[in-house]
Amino acid sequence: MEVKELGSSGVRVTPIAFGAWAIGGWMWGGADRTDAINAIRASLDEGITTIDTAPAYGLGTGEKIVGEAIKGHRHEVQILTKYGLRWDAPAGHFYFSSKDNDGRPVDIYRDASPARIIAECENSLRDLGTDYIDLYQIHWSDPITPIEETMRAIESLLKQGKIRAAGVCNYSVEEMVQAHRVIPLASNQVPYSMVRREIEQDIIPWCMDNGVSVIPYSPLQRGLLTGKIKPDYRFNDGDSRPSTFYFRIGNLIKINKFLDKIRPIASSRNVTLAQLVLRWTMQMPGVTCVLAGARSPEQVKENAGALHFRLSVKEMEEINRYLAHLRLREE
Repeated sequence: MEVKELGSSGVRVTPIAFGAWAIGGWMWGGADRTDAINAIRASLDEGITTIDTAPAYGLGTGEKIVGEAIKGHRHEVQILTKYGLRWDAPAGHFYFSSKDNDGRPVDIYRDASPARIIAECENSLRDLGTDYIDLYQIHWSDPITPIEETMRAIESLLKQGKIRAAGVCNYSVEEMVQAHRVIPLASNQVPYSMVRREIEQDIIPWCMDNGVSVIPYSPLQRGLLTGKIKPDYRFNDGDSRPSTFYFRIGNLIKINKFLDKIRPIASSRNVTLAQLVLRWTMQMPGVTCVLAGARSPEQVKENAGALHFRLSVKEMEEINRYLAHLRLREE
């Protein structure tokens, strides 16, 4: 399996990482723990040994599931996890209100204060069953705690060997500049897909110029770009996708029409739409590692199929030409 370095950190990851948001169930209409563990183990069998998780995934259960799944295999995997969100007590900057997997209301706060970071790291090490984290990432920027204070705490964890590399998620260029002055950033994990490409304007160029890796999440736009979600698709209770921009009926119809245009490319390669979309994302400039979620071994195997072919320049140009004519509506 080809591996790539995150920035200049020395941490090497697979081109596709197992994205563990969905297996926590929160905001995805629930999840089955056994299926989740089997999916992670199937990922290792496929050679996808990089796993991205967070304490917030499943509101406390996501990391525990990952820890159980990799028990006895820690030396084979690269663990990417996060800090900076809390739901245990009203502290920090209020982020949003939600419901847990049992339908109970919960408030989410952003808190990247030094004391909170140190405590979160210890909790993550315990739940993951490890004594080090390969990449530790702030989940969202904290408008209360100065970035320098946050990064100094991360610098301390680096010196202690509890983390191997420091990353950020959802950071703007300005925020990355501030963080990068304190410690060398390995990566920025940001939303990026065929239908969500705004980071090409500023974040990707800055990262490429400064040796920072880009880790796209939601490359399949939460399942929409698989071609399996049609206007009559039935979502489970608690699934937040129907309320989001890309799943609005008008946009959903337009995206499905676009997918119909690129199906012939997938067919000519004997691959699925999901594999084609993942491969396109992997080949875009600046991208180091693409997060692909899965809730079953079958989905993992499909994601892994994107590793076994490469799109030609002509095919990339054809896809991008269709994308240039895709216009989604804001209202």
